[in-house]
Amino acid sequence: MALIRWTRKNDLWDPFAGLADIREEMNRLLVSDSGYAPSIDIVEEKDKFLVRVDLPGFSKDDVSVTLQDNFLTIKGERKSEAVSKDANYYRRERMHGSFSRTFELPGTVDAKKIDAHFRDGVLHVTLPKTEEAKPKQIEVKVN
Repeated sequence: MALIRWTRKNDLWDPFAGLADIREEMNRLLVSDSGYAPSIDIVEEKDKFLVRVDLPGFSKDDVSVTLQDNFLTIKGERKSEAVSKDANYYRRERMHGSFSRTFELPGTVDAKKIDAHFRDGVLHVTLPKTEEAKPKQIEVKVN
């Protein structure tokens, strides 16, 4: 039995409604030759975006983070370990190869203040929003 994602039906037909889903599926299909794609969380807060990427076994030299025109690209490569001719492998499941993930951020980011660091096998990227992208509180006056 196949599982089908439920989508809410709108009263008005929108010809572009499925484009975001198509983009995500294409990204997933074309991620890399090895099929490896790390899990990624992107969270928007009031004044910044937070990105967390699970990269166990990677070092900071194995990963690159770039931002161009509000597109965040995270690339990495895990080298294959040398295979011993004298060893008999019963199972070899650990992925190796390269990956590349690109995401469009919904707001403007201050590129000069981006911070990225590793902690416990997780890449943490903080992308502060520009002042004009932050929500403004408008005071309502009563006469």
